[in-house]
Amino acid sequence: MTGARPPLVEAIGVTQRYGPTVALLDAGITVEAGESHALVGRNGAGKSTLVSVLTGLTRPERGTVRYDGGPAPALADRAAWRRRVACVYQRSTTIDELSVAENLFLGRQPVTPRARVISRRRMRRQARALLDEWGVPVDETVRAGGLSVEDTKLVEIARALSRGTRFIVLDEPTAQLDSRATDRLFAHMRRLQEAGVTFLYISHHLREVYEVCQAVTVLRDARRIVTAPVGAMPPGKLIEAMTGERGGLPVPPHTAPPARPFGAAGPASAPAAVRLEHLSSPDFHDVSLAVAAGEVVGLAGLAGSGSHQLGAALAGLHRTSGGRAWIFDRPLRTGSVPAALAAGVGCLPRDRHHEGLVPLLSVAENITMPISGRLGPLGLIAPKARDAVARRAIADLGIGTEGPAQPLSELSGGNQQKVVLARALAIDPRVLVLIDPTAGVDVGAKRALLAAAIRARAEGRAVLVVSDQLEDLRVCDRVLVMFSGAVTAEYPAGWRDGELLAAVEGVAAGDG
Repeated sequence: MTGARPPLVEAIGVTQRYGPTVALLDAGITVEAGESHALVGRNGAGKSTLVSVLTGLTRPERGTVRYDGGPAPALADRAAWRRRVACVYQRSTTIDELSVAENLFLGRQPVTPRARVISRRRMRRQARALLDEWGVPVDETVRAGGLSVEDTKLVEIARALSRGTRFIVLDEPTAQLDSRATDRLFAHMRRLQEAGVTFLYISHHLREVYEVCQAVTVLRDARRIVTAPVGAMPPGKLIEAMTGERGGLPVPPHTAPPARPFGAAGPASAPAAVRLEHLSSPDFHDVSLAVAAGEVVGLAGLAGSGSHQLGAALAGLHRTSGGRAWIFDRPLRTGSVPAALAAGVGCLPRDRHHEGLVPLLSVAENITMPISGRLGPLGLIAPKARDAVARRAIADLGIGTEGPAQPLSELSGGNQQKVVLARALAIDPRVLVLIDPTAGVDVGAKRALLAAAIRARAEGRAVLVVSDQLEDLRVCDRVLVMFSGAVTAEYPAGWRDGELLAAVEGVAAGDG
């Protein structure tokens, strides 16, 4: 129609490859001004790459990006990009040691007219006016590091708006928020929309899409599957678009565990290796479950479900506030890594960079870290004994390395993850906790890591796989689903993608 306003942002026919990996293939999106537009898809669908293209961080191999009907700026023109789009990431980009005002005007602080030095008084005054204009109830003088997660996100949004940006990408904005903070964030988004701000909303929580968005785009396998009004995509249809199959693909059972009460351990003849009764923390509540020796149990849940914290609690990385835990009928003191190791709990943690590795040490030193006191007399480490342990692990897990002495920092991400798993196995654990075991690794490393879980089951160990990746959960004898801090469902081997994904998302698979 003549005179119709063009879309605020449009990506057309975008293709982007990273080596042999196709991140986007003839994909695109159209976002109208003034709407909240959801971008959804399973991990690896291409969402992050598309955002990178839309924010000018990546020049696609093929395709075009347009803003307000005109071509996007050149990649080098960062000021022009900042005027068009801003991204509020899951991890904050504020500087903790600076004040809110300093963060709002970082790199563009107001200066005195004559001396040309930073005017802190003027900066605080402008910050207060900016926060009041956009309804952000934060003291401009406090340290950014002392803000709540919710207020930090509001400050980042205000910073983007102060540059003239009216298109904001929110990447998993509620991942660390409770329900009340989420409601407040959504109310703020609605107020900003009324003032002419447009949002691209990325989330794994499908219920949020229906609550705050007007349109939705689904990516799957690097392609755009559909863009439609949210009202035209009921949950069943949306999940079908994400998974590619109505109801999802059935997963053939690799075991036939007998029927048992919800959360009870199996197989029936095996002892309970892990038993939790009413275990609680700030992130989960009243969790009771059991895992048998010789069983692989999946714990599925998105960020905010409490699943990662529950797995970390078993490994001593997360402190609980109530309830009890047992390992082979012996009480486990949670919140203590030494207690977990003494109980025979090995763990591949969620964040290998901060919880699993010492990059400057060698492969052998990393693998043998928890058993260093056993590698020589009087607690001294015998290098030959240490390297022998490392060589066995390298062979067992297929770690790509020049040898035990190679610095860990020189290994690929997948091989570093195998080293972390080797460290967990070095204690000869009776219970193995794998948290997001295949995150950020290639296909070959994924196979090796999941094969290790199957071997551990055959060796009589209890294995807990904490993940929201369906591929990780396929090795499990059963899968428990967590949502909003509680275990809400259980699926035996043979579950379908759609029904499990619906439970993880907190929606009904049959809706729509």
